[in-house]
Amino acid sequence: MLALRFDAVTKAYGKLRALDQLSFSVPRGAICGLVGPNGAGKTTAFGIAGGFVQADEGLVDVLGEGAFDPWAHKGRVLVLPQDCELNPHTPVAALLRYFARLQGMSRAEADQAVDHILDEVELRDRAGALVRQLSHGMKRRVAVAQALLGAPELILLDEPTNGLDPELVVRMREVLRRRGGRSTLVISSHVLAELEAVCDHVVFMEAGRCLRAGSLAEVTERQRRLRYVLGEPAQSALDRHLGGGEPLRAAILAALPGIALDLSDHTLLVVAPAGTEAAALNQALLPLLLGAGVPLLEIGAGERLEAAWMARRAEAR
Repeated sequence: MLALRFDAVTKAYGKLRALDQLSFSVPRGAICGLVGPNGAGKTTAFGIAGGFVQADEGLVDVLGEGAFDPWAHKGRVLVLPQDCELNPHTPVAALLRYFARLQGMSRAEADQAVDHILDEVELRDRAGALVRQLSHGMKRRVAVAQALLGAPELILLDEPTNGLDPELVVRMREVLRRRGGRSTLVISSHVLAELEAVCDHVVFMEAGRCLRAGSLAEVTERQRRLRYVLGEPAQSALDRHLGGGEPLRAAILAALPGIALDLSDHTLLVVAPAGTEAAALNQALLPLLLGAGVPLLEIGAGERLEAAWMARRAEAR
């Protein structure tokens, strides 16, 4: 089951093609990161999915019911635009109740939903404050709150943590994680480390096209790549000898036929053939590293999302 599907969608503004045959899909319940540089078409894609912008060509399917419809999707699809402006003269709780009522909630349901979301974004003590009295970070949290009200099936968030301090970024990450499974979230952000920490699905975009889409595990190859951060240069570590005198590099290649070793400063990247399980790879490799006395500082599965993005972008050029 899919929450969102773009099939060969094109959108042009005059001579500028913001989207060029864009195709991707997002499974229901996923937390999907939308990755791309400025001008990739992410905001236009959000606008089309949320019904603010009409596509020139192609198919857009929202929650299996075709293009966005304000009546059919009322309260089911919520959006946080990147440059969301809130009424500065309205109290926070009153503003959120207004948005809740627009979704079709009763007065009692709206009151309950607003109380709950203010607790989630840690703004209960500011419920009566006017929006203009809030800091930039607090305003951003109110904007996120309106996109999480009630029980939406699909939530589109454009730069949700923009302007938040590091502690609040971590807390907001937990808020979004708790929504995964219950709702489908599509999150656009330039901070790939943040997306990697919260997402289980990613879409790479550039120049209005999809470069790659899939689960985070697939895109970063977590099942067949292991990263070992060492307490010494990786080259020196592989030149060590095991207790029996066998060189460590030779022992690794003999124990794991078909693997490739990539060395970078203090990092050893092990890439195994397709179909290899990371757990089995680590089970075979770890005793060899420890047996040679290699100081291990960290073990990670797969590439960093940033590295996967840069590699895919380079391939596309």
